[in-house]
Amino acid sequence: MLSEMRARSQVTMPKEIVVSLGLKDGDKFEVFEKDGMICFMPVAVYPKSYVEKLKTIADKAVGEFESGEIKGYTNMDELIADLNKNV
Repeated sequence: MLSEMRARSQVTMPKEIVVSLGLKDGDKFEVFEKDGMICFMPVAVYPKSYVEKLKTIADKAVGEFESGEIKGYTNMDELIADLNKNV
C-alpha cells in the first residue's frame, strides 16, 4: 500500500490497515525508526492517577506474596489443582 507524506509531515494510513486494526480518531501511536523503517505502534495512554493506583495495588500484592499472606505458584498445573479444590 502506498502512502504519501504531506504538509506538516502528515501521512494518511490506508483504510485497510485502519479497519483491520480497529483504529479510530484520537488513537495514539508510538512512532519510531528501526532498521530504516518507520514504525507506528498503537498505544493506550492512561491518566497518571490511574497508573499510580495500579502501582499501589501491585506493590500491595508483592508485599502480601513476600510475607506469605498469599500463595504463589510455580506452574499452571498447581494453580488449576488449587482452583479445583474449591469447585
